Amino acid sequence: MKHIFKKLTSLTLLTALLLTGCGGGNAQHAATNDTQSNNTKASESQKPAEDKDGEKVVKIGVVGDDQRLWQKAAENAEKDGVKLDIVVFNDYNTPNDALANGDIDLNAFQHKAFLDEYNKDNNQDLVPIGMTYLSPIGVYSDKIKDLKDLKDGDTIAIPNDATNCGRALIVLEQAKVLTLKDDAGLVPSVDDIKDNPKNIKLEELDAAQVARSLPDVDAAIINGNMAIDAGLDPRTDTIFVEEMSESIAPYINYVVARNEDKDNALYKKVVGYYQTDNVDELLQELYKGSQYAAWKLDLDDISAVDNQKNDATDKQTDNAPADSENNADNQDK
Repeated sequence: MKHIFKKLTSLTLLTALLLTGCGGGNAQHAATNDTQSNNTKASESQKPAEDKDGEKVVKIGVVGDDQRLWQKAAENAEKDGVKLDIVVFNDYNTPNDALANGDIDLNAFQHKAFLDEYNKDNNQDLVPIGMTYLSPIGVYSDKIKDLKDLKDGDTIAIPNDATNCGRALIVLEQAKVLTLKDDAGLVPSVDDIKDNPKNIKLEELDAAQVARSLPDVDAAIINGNMAIDAGLDPRTDTIFVEEMSESIAPYINYVVARNEDKDNALYKKVVGYYQTDNVDELLQELYKGSQYAAWKLDLDDISAVDNQKNDATDKQTDNAPADSENNADNQDK
């Protein structure tokens, strides 16, 4: 477990694993029939636009209403004569389509596992060009304080796309709610459930709908930015948080580009505007230990991250919970 992030170099193996969905659910859009047209449009957009003052403009797609971290990165870019045009999307499907079609230059909302699934399902070749953050996924409930309190036949809502569904199942195994087959891998499906002693019902929903289902289910596993947009606080409202183990390695989030732009010097600068001390400081201020600057993690010692989380939790208990306006923007896709 201590050296699990060394396994990041083997993440490309996830593409084969992602052929299996989670209970047949798939939140991705179908692949376009006009591949040639899309490739042409993407090629035409490779050169960044310039505004009337000659300033270079880069359009970056994000998910979630609160984008203070990227706004801070935009301030860094402005000092360098670059304008970041932050394009906000409300779901996990559209930003990759927009990038593939050339409507935006970059996006920053997803982890590697989700990206691999999108590329496979849509015959695309989008690539990660720089880390942003790591966000453990959380379990929330309006009805119980501990997953041990689940009763026979209770219902848990989980995302229905293959990667986040698989991630949710691993979290439930970590919490000892169910057991997965030994060969389930890093992206299990509901077919990989070996034991479910309390006969828990899993309600698979689009990731954007899971938080809204919270009043109607006994618990829900919600991605970070969706939880925040729903007014939940990942620091104080979770009843269980994903463990820092081998299974979390594919869920570091990235800035993503089209393959032909992977070495674009300006786009690499955009990554640099985000990977700064002032963005990290703001992230720590807003998240209080529930999000991590991935580019700063000691990838050889994940126990250091666990210690950070525990210290932050101890400090948080001495303070009143922050309101939703003080949460940050990250997606934990």
